[in-house]
Amino acid sequence: MNLNDCHNVEDFKKLAKKKLPSPIFHYIDGGSDDEVTLRRNTEAFNNCDLVPNVLTDVSNIDLSTSVFGQKIDFPLFLSPTAMHRLYHHHGEKAAAKAAQKMGTMFSMSTMSTTSIEEISNLSSGPKLFQLYIHKDRGLTDNLIERCKSAGFNGLCLTVDTVVAGNRERDHRTGFSTPPRLTLGSLLSFVLHPEWSLNYLIKGKFKLANIIHMTDKGSSIDKTIMDYINEQFDPSMNWKDAEYCIKKWGGPFALKGVMSVEDAKKAIDIGASAIMISNHGGRQLDGSRSPFDQLEEIVEAVGDKIEVILDGGVRRGTHVLKALALGAKACSFGKAYLYALSAGGQKGIEKILEKMKLEIKRDMILMGCRSVKDLNKSKLIFRNNYK
Repeated sequence: MNLNDCHNVEDFKKLAKKKLPSPIFHYIDGGSDDEVTLRRNTEAFNNCDLVPNVLTDVSNIDLSTSVFGQKIDFPLFLSPTAMHRLYHHHGEKAAAKAAQKMGTMFSMSTMSTTSIEEISNLSSGPKLFQLYIHKDRGLTDNLIERCKSAGFNGLCLTVDTVVAGNRERDHRTGFSTPPRLTLGSLLSFVLHPEWSLNYLIKGKFKLANIIHMTDKGSSIDKTIMDYINEQFDPSMNWKDAEYCIKKWGGPFALKGVMSVEDAKKAIDIGASAIMISNHGGRQLDGSRSPFDQLEEIVEAVGDKIEVILDGGVRRGTHVLKALALGAKACSFGKAYLYALSAGGQKGIEKILEKMKLEIKRDMILMGCRSVKDLNKSKLIFRNNYK
């Protein structure tokens, strides 16, 4: 199996599983506890049906939209995800190049293995930086200032990770950062010699944005979950979020908003956007999916703040359904990490191209010339279930 055999997200997932050692693959693929919410994130899209119109001139289709003040060629962008160096030796550089080439936004995690400055020098495309509030507030300030200097277009603050979720797959597979050979994982690394060789010779693993600020940046003795629990500030509150918004002074989203109450508070503190997200089903298991919450949140605040849906997106029709309920755009993480693992930059370009073509084809079949034509009249929930 190779990239030419990949026609949808599931195919990229299969190829990623073939190429990655088991602990690395399952770190991407897994969720928390029983993974109910992980599954629900995608299943939620199936509770409603699209309603097409026919005999519409669809010879010219405009897929473009804008997020964080930046125009993107189609309404899907790369969600911030950590430690790309684990999945492919080109890491975040591959993702940033692919996003720029495909005309969409690259989002960079605090927990990146490439630095803010490296990505700024590499890519002139739209860029979003994802911020965590550390116990060392000087580190938080430093990250914001560096993003300003590097010309990033927007910031988002992840607000649903004050403590690490219980990701039991990682316990079973022995996942650690950096990866370590154990009796349980040794065979998996031996059976994936290409990945293992590239990992050993293509550059040392490091958390490039924080390595100079904490000894945990280059040596995490147990797992990323330990880092979260040791370094992220569980006392983070609305005043802290407001401080970051004011210090940044530009387009700013709260990522991890799942309730109308919190969406309204985001407006009150000056956020320009919210990303409806449950961290890919990796935090609170048994919680609602982002799509479950989208309509209610849009009805409450959609005319006052940019609403982005993050979570569970696997098809162009998922994007159309989210836009029909009022989302400005969607973002996805797991899907493009499968593609990164499967083929580096070319893999991400391919999955973005396939998603873009799906969105375009589906809009033609819907009789929609522009994303602005997507509205609630294009969607019906089955049995009034939401």
